Amino acid sequence: MKPRILIIYTGGTIGMMKNAETGALEPFDFNGIREHIPELRLFDYDIDNYQFRPPIDSSDMTPDLWVSMADIISTRYDHYDGFVLLHGTDTMAFTASALSFMLEGLAKPVVLTGSQLPIGAMRTDGRENLITAIEIAAARTQDGRPRVPEVCIYFASHLYRGNRTTKENAEKFNAFASYNYPPLARAGININYNDTFIHQPPANERLILHRTLDNRVLALTLFPGIRPQLIENVFRMPDIRGIVLRTFGSGNAPSKSWFIDALRSASEAGKVVINITQCQSGSVEMGLYQTGIRLREAGVVSGRDMTVEAAVAKLMVLFGQGLDADEVRRRMEIAIAGEIS
Repeated sequence: MKPRILIIYTGGTIGMMKNAETGALEPFDFNGIREHIPELRLFDYDIDNYQFRPPIDSSDMTPDLWVSMADIISTRYDHYDGFVLLHGTDTMAFTASALSFMLEGLAKPVVLTGSQLPIGAMRTDGRENLITAIEIAAARTQDGRPRVPEVCIYFASHLYRGNRTTKENAEKFNAFASYNYPPLARAGININYNDTFIHQPPANERLILHRTLDNRVLALTLFPGIRPQLIENVFRMPDIRGIVLRTFGSGNAPSKSWFIDALRSASEAGKVVINITQCQSGSVEMGLYQTGIRLREAGVVSGRDMTVEAAVAKLMVLFGQGLDADEVRRRMEIAIAGEIS
C-alpha cells in the first residue's frame, strides 16, 4: 500500500508566496501544493494536508496551540503512516520538545520542518526541506516498520531528535543544531540513517495523548551581578511551580547565602527548580564543584544535558499530569522521551 502522509501547515516562512501585484508575502493554499512543488507528483504516496487558518507566526506559539497540533495527530493517527508539521523556525524546537512529551508511545514519524526563505522565493530552502521531510516520514525499514518513529526536526540536510534541538542561527540555512545528541540522519545523494540513535518503540505500543499543560513555569538565566531582590522576587512568585535555572559551566551558581536560601525556600514551598547549563554543549554535574553540591542540598534537581526548550516543555507536561513536586523532580532527572543522555 502507498504510504499515507499528512502535511500540517501551522504557519511560518515556508508557506509564504509573494503577491505579484503588491510584492507582499502571503500564505498560499496548501490544497494546491503540487502546483507550487511539482516534484511531489513523483512520490508514490497519498499526501493530504491540514492548514491552520489563520497561519500562526511562531513567535505567537502557545501551549494551547501545541494541544491543537497534538489533537490533529492523535485523531488521525490510525489513518496516516507519517506526519510532516510545517512550522516557523523561531519556536520550532519548543514545539518539537512539547510534542515529544505529549505524544507518549508514539510509533510513527512526526517530522517538523520549515525554511529561512519563503517557498516562493527563487533561492528558497523550503522546497528541499519539505520534500525530504516527506520522504523521511514515509520511510520504512525492510520489515515494514517506520524508519524514524519519533518527533524530529529536519533542516538543511540534517534530521535531529526534536527535544535535543535548538535554533542556533537566524540567518544561515542550517538554522538548527543538536549539541548533545548526534543527527538521526543526513541527507545527501542518499538519506543515511543513524539507526543506532533512532528510538524504537516496543511492539504494539499504544499512543497516549497528554493534552493538559501547566504553563506556570519560567526560565531564568544567571549572570554576574544578578540582584538578590530579583532572585527572591522570582522564587517567591506564588503562581510559579517550576523554574529552569540556566547556570554557569557544569551547573555552577553563586554560593552566597542569600542565593542558596532563596533556592531552599522555593524548594520547601513546593517549587521545582531544574539546573541546566548555559553552555551550548555539555552537561550539568552537580557533584563536581562545591557550588553544585550546595545547589543539590538546597533542593535543586539536575537537568543534565537537556536543552532549555526541552526542560520548559517537560515541566509543563509533567505538572499538567497532576503530579506532585517530588514526582516531577524524580521524572525530570530521567529520560522519558530521549531528552537526556
